[in-house]
Parts: sequence; structure tokens; C-alpha cells
Amino acid sequence: MNKGVLVAAAAILPAIAFGAADKAAVEKAIAKGAAFLLARQQADGHWSDPQMPALTALPVWALSGSGAADADASIDRGVKFVLSTQREDGGFYVPKPGRGGGGLGNYNTSVCLSSLYESKKAPVAVMLKAREFIASSQLTGDDTMAGGFGYEKVSRRRYADLSNTSYAMDAMARTASLEELRTGGARVDINWAQALSFVENLQKKDGDEKGGAAYNERTPQGGSATNSAGRVSLRAYGSMSYAAVLSMCSAKLSRGDPRVRNALEYCSKFWSVDENPGMGSQGLYYYYDIVARALSAAGAGELKAPDGKTVDWKGELAAKLLSLQREDGGWVNSNNRFWEADDVLCTSFAMLALELCK
Repeated sequence: MNKGVLVAAAAILPAIAFGAADKAAVEKAIAKGAAFLLARQQADGHWSDPQMPALTALPVWALSGSGAADADASIDRGVKFVLSTQREDGGFYVPKPGRGGGGLGNYNTSVCLSSLYESKKAPVAVMLKAREFIASSQLTGDDTMAGGFGYEKVSRRRYADLSNTSYAMDAMARTASLEELRTGGARVDINWAQALSFVENLQKKDGDEKGGAAYNERTPQGGSATNSAGRVSLRAYGSMSYAAVLSMCSAKLSRGDPRVRNALEYCSKFWSVDENPGMGSQGLYYYYDIVARALSAAGAGELKAPDGKTVDWKGELAAKLLSLQREDGGWVNSNNRFWEADDVLCTSFAMLALELCK
């Protein structure tokens, strides 16, 4: 069977698992995605929005793992642009006075740090400064927000959510070895116990959605329903449940830990490549990316569905993504929630997922 037939078959039967012989179809899709990104880079090295460094860091990250032979110069330009956005405090962001001066500093810095590390093209000192920024952004205290991360290091209200927290925890775990190269001063890290406590607080402990996780404690399900502890029942959904898995793995919990096991059982129960469970098409490409990163981090080669059937998540996810790729090599979401009308953003997420599905 030739490659063209394989791609057509994937488009017609997106749920069919990919075998080893179909690796060529995935490689072809990644190469087309890389070509799309290369053509969309701006002269100064950025993609999409120059005021959001993460929107450049994501394609740099995707291209760094693509194996595209002609991507090196583009990655260099992207890295140079990201480096130009680092502030004196170590964060990668563009200050926006109307947003508390932060410009989504935590989100941008966490994504940029992971991307720069994976590119293998950034100075160690720069990345160590970014680690300092992230560590200093973690909320302290003794309430349910303690241990978490929000969009900003300094904001008008005390706030944290699981998406930002998972990006921060992943970045800090991914780059932990850099501390071996720190000269002078104490090694820098986050409070992992508090971070894990923040994640656990957002995980549902009982009910049909046991093991699933919510975005933050301000997303109640139905507004008044309470769980067995008498607390408002949080609204768990797909992408945040995978974010919880990734966060727990970043904190070095094993797949056999009850918290990870419960989360994976939720993911198996509500498995889908057609939607972000509980959110439909909202944040669909972020969902595809976090599925691949979380299950890879957990070492879950497959999932077990409630009916006992085995779910080849890599095969199903790869087939779905191939079926959604446009002729020009890009991907896009028709639902613009979470900026996903940006085809560079969606293409980066799709490529990152496919690179982990190979």
C-alpha cells in the first residue's frame, strides 16, 4: 500500500489504530506541518503574535522534534526572538500595563522554557533565570490556591488554575538537570508538595467523574451540587484531567499511585479523539497535545476502556490528526475558544502530539 492510500485510509477511518507500517504516514504529516510553519514565520523570527512569546515558542518546540532537515535556521530565528523577550526578572513576556504588567508571564515563561530546553539552542544561564521566575511565581499560603500557578506572577486577585500549573510543573521537571550547572547560590525549585496538593484539590474524589480534574475551584458543576464532603462539586473535563496526570508525573508519582490510577481510569472512561470530553470542540488541539504529553509521561502505552477493550491511544490519536490536516499542511479549529482559530497554534499542538505518537 502506498503512502497516499495510507493517508486516505486514515481520513476515512480515523479510529483505526496505526501499525508500525504506517509510521511513514505520520512522518509525512509532520513534514507537511513543518513546511507550513516554516512558511508562516515572520522576518524577525516570531509567529502569530509578537506580544505572546509562547506563540513563537510552541512552533519552535514542534519544529525541534520534527526532524525537518530545513528547519534549523528557522528554529535559530525563533529562539533568538524568544530570548529577546526575557525580562530582568527572568520571565519571558511582554509587559501589558492593563493586565497588571505581566502579559501572561507565567504561561509564556513556562512554555518558552520547555521549548528552549528542547531546542538545545538556548544559553543555560538564560534558562536558569527562567526557572527562578517560575519558582517565584508559585502561590504560597495555606488555602486551596497555595502551590498553584496563575497566568501572572503578580495579579489583582489571588488566582491559580490547573492549566498554568501543569505547564509550570512540566517545565520545572523537564529542566531540573540544569540546576547541576548552576554556579553560586542555592539551587532553585518549586515546592512540589504544595503543587501536588493544589492539583489533588481539583481532582474529583467520587461520583461518575471520579479521578477527573477541574480547571480551578471556581468552575462548579451546576453551581450548587455538593459531593460527599459537602463541598461544591467541581466540573471535571478531558484536557484538565490529562493536565492532572502530567502534573502528577512531573511530581514523580508513579502510574501505580492511586491518584494517577484514578485519573487514568477517568481518561479511559471518557476516552475520545472526536472532542475534548466535557468541552466539545473548545480547546480541542490543546487537548490533543496534553493527551499525548500526559500519557507518554505516565508510560501508558494503551488505555483500558470500562468494557475491558484496549484503547491504542497513539494509533487513534494519530489517525484522527491525519484526517484533520489541511492540504496546506496546517491544522485549525473552527471554534476560536482559547485562540484556536490560529492555525499556527493548532499546527504546533498537532505536531507535538504526532511526534509523541510515532
